[in-house]
Amino acid sequence: MSKMELRLAGSGGQGVILATVILAEAAVLAGKYTAQSQAYGPEARGGSCKAEVLIDDAPIGFTKVRTPTFLMALTQASLNEYGRNLPEDCLVLMDSGLTAPEGLKPEQTVSLPILRTAREKVGKALTANIVAVGCINGLLRLVSDKDLERAVLLHIPRGTEKLNRAALRAGAALVAEQGGHSHENS
Repeated sequence: MSKMELRLAGSGGQGVILATVILAEAAVLAGKYTAQSQAYGPEARGGSCKAEVLIDDAPIGFTKVRTPTFLMALTQASLNEYGRNLPEDCLVLMDSGLTAPEGLKPEQTVSLPILRTAREKVGKALTANIVAVGCINGLLRLVSDKDLERAVLLHIPRGTEKLNRAALRAGAALVAEQGGHSHENS
């Protein structure tokens, strides 16, 4: 695997930061090097939010995303802000309720009903970040399903294990249902 530079964006309260923490934890469990960071506006909930994680087989020197290889956007505002001027090989995962900004090529985008799946299939909108984590790993194959589940279980409230396992499986199923658009970095 070459270095993966992931940027996740949405609004405060959607769990974007926790999603990157979980991806970073899963990478550590898989024996990879990782760095995670976040930035958000002054609003605790509802404001713009961005979090990043770098994953590599070699030590990481600079800990911020310079050239994203992956972007996930859960809100139109975050897609509009971060979906422009991306490298051609950057894969963009966007919630199916969003419209790709001008300049994004259809072949670099994957549109999946992340928010709807959390609400309707899992039964709790607040699991959208875990659904997204399942989608991301399904697309990129960053770590094994076992390491990803272990990381999720380390970072969720006690008593929500069943719900979060269902959210993780629902995210992986979304990718599998749409043809398993794997964008592995070999």
